[in-house]
Amino acid sequence: MTRNFDTVDQTLLHVRYEWELTDGALSLESINKKKLFHAGSIFQVGILDRNGVVTTSTLPESIHSNLGDRKFFLAQKFGIIDFLYLGTPIYNTYLKRESMHFSRSLSQPDGSFAGVIVVYVAPEYFTTTYSESSLGKNGLLALLGDDDIMRASRIGDSIGQIGSHAFTQTPKFSMLWGSELMDGKAWFADGRSRYIGWQQLEGYPMVALAGLDQQEALAGYYANRETTLRNAALATLALLAFAVVASLLSIRLAWRKHQLEQTQATYRMATEEGQEGFYIARPVYNKEHRIVDFIALDCNSYGARLLQLRRETVLGKHFSALLPEHDREEFMSRMLQAMDANYYEGEMESVGEWSAGVQWLHLKMVRSNDELAITMRDISDTKAHVNELERRGNEDALTGLPNRHWMQNFLPQAIVRAQTERMKLALLFIDLDGFKAINDTLGHPIGDELLRYAAERLKVAVRPHDYVVRLGGDEFVVIVEQLAEKSDAAHVADRVVMAFKEKFRLSEGTHSIGTSIGISVYPDDGTDAHSLLQNADIAMYAVKAAGKGHYRFYETKLYEALRSRVDREHELRHAIEHDELVVHYQPRIDISTGLVSSMEALVRWQHPERGRIEPHDFISLAEETGLILGIGELVMDKVCAQLADWARQEHKIIPVSVNVSLRQLSHGNFIKMVTTCLKRHRIPAQWLEIEITESTMMGDSQDVSEVLSVLQKMGIKFLIDDFGTGYSSLSQLQKLDFDVLKVDRAFTSEVDKTEEGRVFFTAIITMAHALGMRVVAEGVENERQISILKRLHCDEVQGYYVAKPLPPALKQSEFPLESIPEIA
Repeated sequence: MTRNFDTVDQTLLHVRYEWELTDGALSLESINKKKLFHAGSIFQVGILDRNGVVTTSTLPESIHSNLGDRKFFLAQKFGIIDFLYLGTPIYNTYLKRESMHFSRSLSQPDGSFAGVIVVYVAPEYFTTTYSESSLGKNGLLALLGDDDIMRASRIGDSIGQIGSHAFTQTPKFSMLWGSELMDGKAWFADGRSRYIGWQQLEGYPMVALAGLDQQEALAGYYANRETTLRNAALATLALLAFAVVASLLSIRLAWRKHQLEQTQATYRMATEEGQEGFYIARPVYNKEHRIVDFIALDCNSYGARLLQLRRETVLGKHFSALLPEHDREEFMSRMLQAMDANYYEGEMESVGEWSAGVQWLHLKMVRSNDELAITMRDISDTKAHVNELERRGNEDALTGLPNRHWMQNFLPQAIVRAQTERMKLALLFIDLDGFKAINDTLGHPIGDELLRYAAERLKVAVRPHDYVVRLGGDEFVVIVEQLAEKSDAAHVADRVVMAFKEKFRLSEGTHSIGTSIGISVYPDDGTDAHSLLQNADIAMYAVKAAGKGHYRFYETKLYEALRSRVDREHELRHAIEHDELVVHYQPRIDISTGLVSSMEALVRWQHPERGRIEPHDFISLAEETGLILGIGELVMDKVCAQLADWARQEHKIIPVSVNVSLRQLSHGNFIKMVTTCLKRHRIPAQWLEIEITESTMMGDSQDVSEVLSVLQKMGIKFLIDDFGTGYSSLSQLQKLDFDVLKVDRAFTSEVDKTEEGRVFFTAIITMAHALGMRVVAEGVENERQISILKRLHCDEVQGYYVAKPLPPALKQSEFPLESIPEIA
């Protein structure tokens, strides 16, 4: 009984494990077809989601049914700990028969309830071990719950049903195990008295019961007793004493024979229903008293099937004749080990012809006197499952390359080999140049496609015995062993760089990416896996900083450069946390009226030791490290606070524009951050403008469009900054519906120098006005530029010639502007 319950629970745990491996996408229908577990007429499996809907099952007709009101589902849903639920027999409408529910809960990665796995088991499954040879025609098997509900019962060939079990009333036992004679009229539906034995199942709230019919159990005894008494009565008085003694000996012998038969029957019942082969073997000795073979004294049916024979054929045969030829010698050697040590347990890989599908065997051999008890179990499926899990754990799912986990195990061994062979070993740390832009622009599916192609090129570029590993993202490592010279690693790096010269043909067009490669060499740059990987990574970052697209060996000075970068990152983080960033404001002037139409907020870093640091010295570092999010939120809050302060000093407020990067726009919290700042300082959205660079539109226009739509409905205006330096299309300009277009200073500087410059600027103005946008000329440097821009109908100008960025100490109306007649 315990083994049956273990089998059901192992099925639940196995299905739950497979469900977790597949991230909830497990198909029981597919698994059932592959015969990874046996679902039959008395054993079915199903998975329910968090609402009780059956998502997959070995019974197709139950798909999409809702079982959320069933006891087994509610018990798991509101359970505090993980436990095995054992239900009572009920009539199952899908199976059209009685069944018992066994279930365990499913959990999300965060621990929340995700659903239930349920196994439907017919009650008769727990009485299939009934054997007439041991229990007789009227024997009993039953399963009683601690809740006094009968789960299953069987008398002979009659299997109990709901409401008609073998017992007329539920027995109650005061001890965990025991036996007693129970009167038939008081306890059993068929009125026959039985000897009942019971035992509490270990680990389960169930009691197993077995019963022998009193009449059948004592029939042989009474028949033998009557014969003996009759013969004794006919014997002469002279033989009376002999007859009495003979009678007693006969009774004793009969009882011992009965006990032996009972023991053998119990052994047979216990072993026949399992999934293990059992054998009793006796050694065969030669004249020197050495074991030369073994004879099979007994075996169960499953053991005979493993040998592809019938049980009757196995008994009495030599093991040398029974075992497959290719496994005979190894199997016999393990039997000899067990005879010498009295015990042996281990696994054996099979190459012989056992029953179909047997590749691995688990062997357990115990010596008892001069005999050997052998247990043999087929563990081929378990081995295959373990090997598959190991493969998955060591393989990158996207590219099929070895992953970081594999490298952590392999690299230390490779270093030991290099040390033993006195050879060099190199690590090539590879980062794909330009991958992030393609991934952000075209989406993750295209990025994954590119990574798969990149992995194939790397495998082709390196030597056949080199290893290519994917660490994660767009980072790869090549392990180059058996190097005589350090320069040999450079040859491999050259091939990798050249392999990426050709463009990649993706489903979304043709694209180019390059590689930046850092190289560390054992033992010059490190003697352990961690230091080699770290130094190769440092060398790769040096390549990135020097322009990308080539390789470089690790040098000590590179570490110092990286240390300097980390220090600058730490300083910038400290500046954000301790409010060292200040905001200056540069006015935009309406070219027709000469009035200030808006201001641009420009951040400066007021370093306590180095003084004021301009944005171009720290914004790129902020973008690389993700600190731009913190800077963006800080600047937005300072601008809103300043607008609120100006509002308390004067009535008319001029809007202020804030620069926002693609990384900020793409952050899911951007809209909430803006609205929170506006509410905190109680200012209207119309006072705030947002500037984004033209290159930002190369990203996911759908995401940008959604952000623009939400904030524009609030009254916030959007400006394109540095127009002309990116690669945006007219369709993107029209689709994203901007309010203002700011022309980059590079084009403003040409407007007073060449006719082409004026023509180009005229085209931009005409296009922007046609799309309903105002035009701002950035970087105005002289009076002649203003005069030309005014003739070209440019709307606004901005630059040092008009006004420099100034701290917010003054009122908006008091910002000093240069005297420019053409504007005034």
